[in-house]
Amino acid sequence: MIRVSGLRKTYGEFAAVVDSSFEIESGEIFGVVGPNGAGKTTTLKMISGLIEPTAGSANVAGFDAQDPEMRHRLGFLPEESPLYEDMTPRSYLHFFADLYDVPRGVADRRIADTLDRLELEYRDRRIGDMSKGMKRKVAIARSLINDPEVLIYDEPASGLDPLTTNSVLEFTRELRADDKTVIFSAHNLYHVESVCDRIIIMNQGRIIARGTVDEIRNEYGETTYRVYTDIELPETETTNDGRHCAVVDSMDAVRSLQAAAEAAGGSVVDIRTDEPSLEDLFLELTGRQMSTPRTAAATDPTTQTEATPPNPGENP
Repeated sequence: MIRVSGLRKTYGEFAAVVDSSFEIESGEIFGVVGPNGAGKTTTLKMISGLIEPTAGSANVAGFDAQDPEMRHRLGFLPEESPLYEDMTPRSYLHFFADLYDVPRGVADRRIADTLDRLELEYRDRRIGDMSKGMKRKVAIARSLINDPEVLIYDEPASGLDPLTTNSVLEFTRELRADDKTVIFSAHNLYHVESVCDRIIIMNQGRIIARGTVDEIRNEYGETTYRVYTDIELPETETTNDGRHCAVVDSMDAVRSLQAAAEAAGGSVVDIRTDEPSLEDLFLELTGRQMSTPRTAAATDPTTQTEATPPNPGENP
């Protein structure tokens, strides 16, 4: 469905994205994460055709990202998505349906269905009088007005209250059933972990890890075991609730503790497995890579920010 090959974007001597390659399957929710300035938004804008790569290519649904025909197959939700605040949600969405040449009857049904699924109330209220969460839902509905095969969502739940956030995330998950392919980017790694099938982690313009969260955890993380005994051992520490606990990093160590407890007349009463979260992995990986420069000229990564061309437009 989406094939990115050797994608690179430079601004003078600054490299915003460096030789990124990955593939996204049809019907997949694919996460793109990284710290500020990692190259995420630049990557998304190259895939959506909003900016042209310096090198490499992005192919979306069989079309080059720069092919105008591709844009009819894609819906893009940028992190900042200004709306026409004097319009109502219904009139606003009809306006974009007309831009995409969606027949009026089809647009009526599509708008009603999408707003129902998003649980958007006050459809004939002026957009400028709506809450941030309701405005975000209008923007999401706009991304679907042309019934695209591919959706790019950049921070879809940023700054929303917990109830609206859960609604947006659940709606994103449901898009699988509609056979949509979604690229999902967010700073909240819990959102990414709860929604995405696979992810890439970017840092300083490069992809530094890829796969499912479990695959990344197995490759880069460390699983530990909390072993609780009913007897104090040299390896254990006493917890606040009076239990004796040791933290070890292998099943061999667990078995050794069990043998030591039994030899001392006690036993192991509980074992808890601690796996690193996506946030733990993210911090470990980006911290490990921070000193890697993107170019010979880019010697001070603390001053680098992700370059964004002016006036990218509301929709591709």
